[in-house]
Amino acid sequence: MEAGIGSSRTSRTSRNSSLRSLSLRDQFPEDCPPTAHTIGHDSWQQAGVLLATSFNCGWIFSFSNLLLVPLGWGWGIPTLVIVGAFSCYANYVLAEFHYIGGHRFIRYRDIMGHLFGKGMYYLTWFLQFSTFILTNMGFILLGGRALKEINQAFSDTPLRLQYFIIITGVIYFIFAYIIPNLSAMRMWLGVSMILTFSFIGVFLAALVIDGKTHKHTHRNYEVSGRQLHKVFNGLSALSAAIASNNSGMLPEIQSTLQEPVVKNMRRALYVQFTVGIMFYYGVSVAGYLVYGSEVSEYLPNNLSGPKWAVVFINAAVFLQNVISQHMFVQPVHEALDTRFLNFQESLYSKGNLIRRLFLRASLFTVNSFVTAAIPFMGDFINLLGSFTLVALTFIFPSMIFLKIKGNTVKVGEKAWHCAIIIVLSIIAVVTTASAFRLIVDNIADYRIFSNE
Repeated sequence: MEAGIGSSRTSRTSRNSSLRSLSLRDQFPEDCPPTAHTIGHDSWQQAGVLLATSFNCGWIFSFSNLLLVPLGWGWGIPTLVIVGAFSCYANYVLAEFHYIGGHRFIRYRDIMGHLFGKGMYYLTWFLQFSTFILTNMGFILLGGRALKEINQAFSDTPLRLQYFIIITGVIYFIFAYIIPNLSAMRMWLGVSMILTFSFIGVFLAALVIDGKTHKHTHRNYEVSGRQLHKVFNGLSALSAAIASNNSGMLPEIQSTLQEPVVKNMRRALYVQFTVGIMFYYGVSVAGYLVYGSEVSEYLPNNLSGPKWAVVFINAAVFLQNVISQHMFVQPVHEALDTRFLNFQESLYSKGNLIRRLFLRASLFTVNSFVTAAIPFMGDFINLLGSFTLVALTFIFPSMIFLKIKGNTVKVGEKAWHCAIIIVLSIIAVVTTASAFRLIVDNIADYRIFSNE
């Protein structure tokens, strides 16, 4: 048995070495379009860990405030359950269409363009890339705030937030340059898993201590505000629940998997929507249970101590985010690499290393500058995400299903997917309106290069 394990490791090492030496033109399979990134290389276990850890990034500490405060227990818990279950179902459906007519589709926009024409190709491109870029800016902002929290623990006059945003952008750039694609993240996923368990474990331990103190024995779970205000805040919470479970890039993740890709992608989804969701929903519920409607936008800010725990949580969150952010911006890297790298050379040739350096530096320079200038972008991410992720996660998969299988399935199944398209389109409109209203309400508080 040991010989078998050793042989398997030798085989993987040999394959990785051969991929490094091959030209980009010789790396991608014949049944898929040209790409500068690795295709068909990863196991479903690797993809499962990738999804579970990436969705358990530092943003989970915002979910108590974003999801449960506007909804309370009565609406909050059912919303979390329904959105989680329906997200799993929608991604399960989409995973079936990685192969269409014998052709492998490694990009979401390629599927939509193939089935519905150029207009849908460009619409999908816009929806995806605007989401990916704004999400990356959100990760840069989160990393900067985590570093500032550490600085505040040791200084009464902490540096401005913009300094930490720049530091975060530089570190994200270095990681993205060294780790060129999703397949190359293999060993880093273990590090991410350790960091995830560490900061969640320490946080929950500190939360239990806080929960036993007199300060938090009388908790208020009432949803405040006028009725219309409650409705709009509830719709914003629904948008946040959708964003907490979905990336809008399932075909791109699926492209990295070994055969059978449909079965393996669904196995990875089971990991995300069992193990992964247990932690990011669990932290959300626990935070709201202890602090009630007074829960902070960033849960560690509520902790009474100890000081070392708050510092450790923020440090672990920052390091884990370095790895997690890489998944959510990967399609942008793939598009730029496929467009600008030399396919006659290997991925690690001197020329392609220089090109990748320029591409990654350009992307993170722009994203870091915009983040530093408008650190209140959370409202704008919510505005865009309320429309883009609803379409990418729920509406488009049902459109694909009807286009490919509409003439062969039963009437009930066809009606089900038609209902999804209609109902979720309405939800997309009303959640977008709610997000826009939030921007209008908060516009007086926006300050360029704010230190908040």
